[in-house]
Amino acid sequence: MRPVDGPSATFLVEQAARHDMWVCGSIPEQGASGEQPANTLVLAAPDGAVYRYRKIHPFSYSGEHEHYRAGDAFVTVAVDGVRCSLFVCYDLRFADEFWALAPDTDCYLVPANWPAKRRDHWRTLLRARAIENQAYVVGVNRVGEGGGIEYVGDSAIIGPFGEELVDGADVGEAVLVADVDPKHVADVRARFPFLTDRR
Repeated sequence: MRPVDGPSATFLVEQAARHDMWVCGSIPEQGASGEQPANTLVLAAPDGAVYRYRKIHPFSYSGEHEHYRAGDAFVTVAVDGVRCSLFVCYDLRFADEFWALAPDTDCYLVPANWPAKRRDHWRTLLRARAIENQAYVVGVNRVGEGGGIEYVGDSAIIGPFGEELVDGADVGEAVLVADVDPKHVADVRARFPFLTDRR
């Protein structure tokens, strides 16, 4: 477990300042005294500001709920004019929470630890969240092996129509880049006002 503002978070803050860019990562951060740690997405801005989203849905199938407390608040941050809502891994399966944030979201950011054996779920859910919310989805997934489980990446940036703007399938570690334009989100929603039909 890492303390809040410990070495991992400090590294992200330093990298954001050094490279003049936004940087994020998922960190197991210790809670207050007597409190379980939380799986925390730490988002660092170039100016030193830090935002934290604590994963709302611990993955009970693997026993995560026995070791990590659930978060209880959504987080949306304006990143260079793009309204980004933060989620972590298993949260991707809970569409209603993405829906709740859609009116104030241009882009969902989802770092993950999604195994190769469920890669079709990961890829399908990324596209589904983009299509149903008419927003960008940036899915950043782990590569390599851990605890006998294989991870193949499959990071991707998906557009508001569900189109893959860039796809990291089968490339291992990589840097993926695509333009994310909030004006495009607004245009898609104006031309196809599906969000207003939700009941």
